[in-house]
Amino acid sequence: MLDYTKLISDGASLMRPSGIRRFFDLAAEMPQCISLGVGEPDFKTPWTIRDAGIRALEQGRTRYTANAGLRQLRQEISVYLKRRFGLSYDESELLVTVGGSEAIDAAIRALVNPGEEVIIPEPCFVCYEPITVLTGGVPVHIATRAEEGFRLTKEALSAAITEKTKLLVLPYPNNPTGAVMTRADLMDIAEVLQGTDIMVLSDEIYSELTYGEEDHVSIASLPGMAERTIVINGFSKTYAMTGWRLGYAAGPKPVIKTMTKIHQSCIMSAPTVSQYAAIAALRSCDEEVAEMKAEYNRRRRFCVRKLNEMGLTCFEPEGAFYVFPYIGGCGLTSEEFCEMLLKEMEVAIIPGDAFGECGEGYARISYAYSVDHLQTAMTRIREFLIRHGWL
Repeated sequence: MLDYTKLISDGASLMRPSGIRRFFDLAAEMPQCISLGVGEPDFKTPWTIRDAGIRALEQGRTRYTANAGLRQLRQEISVYLKRRFGLSYDESELLVTVGGSEAIDAAIRALVNPGEEVIIPEPCFVCYEPITVLTGGVPVHIATRAEEGFRLTKEALSAAITEKTKLLVLPYPNNPTGAVMTRADLMDIAEVLQGTDIMVLSDEIYSELTYGEEDHVSIASLPGMAERTIVINGFSKTYAMTGWRLGYAAGPKPVIKTMTKIHQSCIMSAPTVSQYAAIAALRSCDEEVAEMKAEYNRRRRFCVRKLNEMGLTCFEPEGAFYVFPYIGGCGLTSEEFCEMLLKEMEVAIIPGDAFGECGEGYARISYAYSVDHLQTAMTRIREFLIRHGWL
């Protein structure tokens, strides 16, 4: 009998499983469950995009593309990044990937050697640490706080940097907190990094979903930062294209060239039909994106108001489509609270510690769902709190 514990690699063994998927799987077994756990838009992919995908199929465009992606798509991405965020990239500085997740994976593997440190502000999306561990890198966590808007501060960053620091992950707009970094915030971070060899992985998948007075600012647009920044973005959240599995990375040519080598060996090329659909998304869907953003904003305000009325203090998110209420006052751990809510009221939300230790005492609720779903969920959460004497 083989001992598989000895056969599986150390890096893979040390990877932390996703706390998001566990609650998603539990909710799937409950037909009446209201699941607010997964960050997936409830909108249909805009018709213009679907039509482009259908036409690609009808025209037989089902072969491999160039490894880096269709030239036409990379040209459109270049135009889009310049138009929306003032970023300048040519085709050789762009790589089309299977979702933003593959771009993150390729970027970390292209840069990080065993023993080198990757700074990860938390709470954050669940993939950065496991990929770092699998690569042999050392995750260095920075806890952000609600009192500071869950932003990364220059003081915290400076304290975390060592001679082994190779990469800073900058996950803003943030999943799960909805926090954003303003231009002034990013200028502080850029100042700390000046004169170092530290690279930045700027995960900007929610760049079009910001609700404050200032539009999204990419750190790569600041003086001297493009040469040390890899911008990660994609089509899943902005265009309701999660299942189309398409993202991209933009950055310095030598880094993108190395990422493309990894991509060649592991993936070959991103889905061809999705790439043709993405061209239509970038060219023709600004209006649909604005409409979806306005609806998310309405849901955002509704959720924040309802949660605060219940006494679940809720930081007001300015980006993405999540709220991150404080549930620690109930005397339960995040895990206990979410499991009890799921079992008793059939409402699925995600424990805050799934996004890092500093997320303990919080829970993530996605408002990428219909208002009817959100209203039902909020009613059930209120009943749950009353039942246990917490409201």
